[in-house]
Amino acid sequence: MATAEPIIMPGYQGEAIHGPYDDPDGDSDADNGAPDHTGASVQQVFELFSATAPRGWRVELIEGEICATPPTNGEHEEIVSELSGQVRDHGKGLGRYTGIGLNVPGACETGHVVPDLVIAPKGSFDDQEEWHEPSGVVLVSEVTSTSTADRDRDRKIHGYARAGIPVYLLIDREEGEVTVHSEPSGDDYGKSPKYKLGLSVPLPAPLSFELETAEF
Repeated sequence: MATAEPIIMPGYQGEAIHGPYDDPDGDSDADNGAPDHTGASVQQVFELFSATAPRGWRVELIEGEICATPPTNGEHEEIVSELSGQVRDHGKGLGRYTGIGLNVPGACETGHVVPDLVIAPKGSFDDQEEWHEPSGVVLVSEVTSTSTADRDRDRKIHGYARAGIPVYLLIDREEGEVTVHSEPSGDDYGKSPKYKLGLSVPLPAPLSFELETAEF
């Protein structure tokens, strides 16, 4: 079965967004009721996409690009569940969150990301906000899919590092490996050791335990 590809709007600069009922030739004087978004900012278009995305889709603003990603498959969720369970067994006082939106510093504006898993002290997101400041987050994790792997491996690193998130754990299904990014500095991480899936993976402080990836 083919995998749905994400929708990406790179470098949106305020062009008009046209709907299915717009006049393709531009020769109709009739007001068809379609909203005119000419001159809208990236943030405004991001909010529009977020409000109208189908249920289960994830809409993010990553390094100036609006990305809408379809729901993940069962294998992906099994890995997230296994990771969450191991953190539960070792990380006392830490909450394990899926579907949490984080504000991260972007290249030219605030980015909005939804990691596959966020680890933070319990109660860190006890509010009514949709997008949260990442100051208390100790780890974020992404599990790649064919449609998201490139940005998980590259562009998302920058926002997580700029936010000072201590550990970015990348579980790369396509490459069969785990990368543990730690020691954030500027827009990158100082350490990024890689391990083959199936091995024990040492996680740095503040988690400080061996992640068993045999079940991944």
